[in-house]
Amino acid sequence: MNELLWILMLLINFSAIMLSYRIWGKLGLFIWVPISVIIANIQVTKTINLFGLEATLGNIVYATSFLVTDILSENYTKKEAAKAVTIGFFSLLTMTIVMNVAIWFIPADSDFIQSSMKEIFSLMPRIALASLVAFGFSQFHDIWAYDFWKKRKPDAKYIWLRNNASTMVSQVIDTLLFTSIAFIGVFSIEILLEIALTTYLLKWVVAAADTPFIYLARRWKQRKLVE
Repeated sequence: MNELLWILMLLINFSAIMLSYRIWGKLGLFIWVPISVIIANIQVTKTINLFGLEATLGNIVYATSFLVTDILSENYTKKEAAKAVTIGFFSLLTMTIVMNVAIWFIPADSDFIQSSMKEIFSLMPRIALASLVAFGFSQFHDIWAYDFWKKRKPDAKYIWLRNNASTMVSQVIDTLLFTSIAFIGVFSIEILLEIALTTYLLKWVVAAADTPFIYLARRWKQRKLVE
């Protein structure tokens, strides 16, 4: 069941990105970055069994942020992709601060959500720190690597190369940094290694699956269907 839901989640995320891009152009891509980092950092608090292994939820929506920065690098400039990353930074930091302040409010007698909210968002400072560090290093590496390969293989037929060569290495950086900062001391070493492995494999699948969407995004841009 989880495997089918994972595939459904993948399709929903890719569809949402492309719909957002088609409707709002470059702005639509900027819109998706805060959506992805905020949702991912809430979902990552939930562990699931997937393909016989233990993993954290949130891998799909987080991994799609790399699709967004790759489209920005391909259709626009490295500077625009970097702007998207800083938007993600600001969004996650703001959400973490605001939600932790919200927990401090004394709930009314009729309130029934405080305990659940505290359960989720009291974890956010550590997870947010892990995410900010991992997101920053991996995304800026991804932007640099995409530009590196684009300059050496500028032809459109090599989009698959620059997309996968940049993202799959960046995902290693992201996975190692995030799991180390977020979960050391929370899970046993065995579970931690399993989460790190499954996290990377799932992100790798997402990175491979998103390649056709970069080709589609480039075609839309060439035909002036998006701004």
